[in-house]
Amino acid sequence: QVQLVESGGGLVQPGGSLRLSCAASGSIFSIGAMGWFRQSPGKQREFVASITNAGITNYIDSVKGRFTISRDNAKITMYLQMNSLKPEDTAVYYCNTRPPGKGWSDSWGQGTQVTVSS
Repeated sequence: QVQLVESGGGLVQPGGSLRLSCAASGSIFSIGAMGWFRQSPGKQREFVASITNAGITNYIDSVKGRFTISRDNAKITMYLQMNSLKPEDTAVYYCNTRPPGKGWSDSWGQGTQVTVSS
């Protein structure tokens, strides 16, 4: 099983930037793709971005051009650079893994809170 620890959240003004990190440990051979999800109060958790082992990325439309996902396979760490943040980006951000041939894992980290407010 893979353990995930998110960090880097905080309070930022609209238009500001944050960089989230997700460190993986455990059964890292089964990680496969990695992704970021977020959940706002009263809403379901939603997909934000993903990156495969080969570096192929995917984003939801609302963050395209503002967020950049990356990973360091040597450090087994994934990042989410978030620029031009908006109040609607406020949420708890979680990372997850998707082993080859399978769906996203049922195991989640504790998440990191991102609050965009003036």
